[in-house]
Amino acid sequence: GQPGKLMYVMHNSEYPLSCFALFENGPCLVADANFDTLMVKLKGFFQNAKANKIESRGTRYQYCDFLVKVGTVAMGPSARGISVEVEYCPCVIANDCWNLLMEFMQSFMGSHAPGIPAVFGTKHDSVYSPADTMVQYMELFNKIRKQQQVPVAGIR
Repeated sequence: GQPGKLMYVMHNSEYPLSCFALFENGPCLVADANFDTLMVKLKGFFQNAKANKIESRGTRYQYCDFLVKVGTVAMGPSARGISVEVEYCPCVIANDCWNLLMEFMQSFMGSHAPGIPAVFGTKHDSVYSPADTMVQYMELFNKIRKQQQVPVAGIR
């Protein structure tokens, strides 16, 4: 009788032995890769929404202390956007290196470099974790899901 909450199960090739479960407006659970098997056994309690599968695939580059991952975001067979992930490897406190990250991103993205992510606002001076990356991917995927395709007007 209660309205259902969404839970997104996500994987990241940087952490192949982990599985991330993000709850709608809630925490991120980090489990081992067998979490998918557990979810199959609990299918009586969860409804799988296969039509909502979205992924980002691309290339990983390393430039000095920076990792840059550029990917194509796809829903089913069609590409819907591009993701750019930038990491400054020596720093584990995200707020301490945000200005450096911005300067680096502006060097190749120009005015398209993003503003400070919402996850930074809640982290302040704590250690950045892989779950924080997954939360940002979830925000990107939700934004892409909500985009409406604008019909192209004919030119006369």
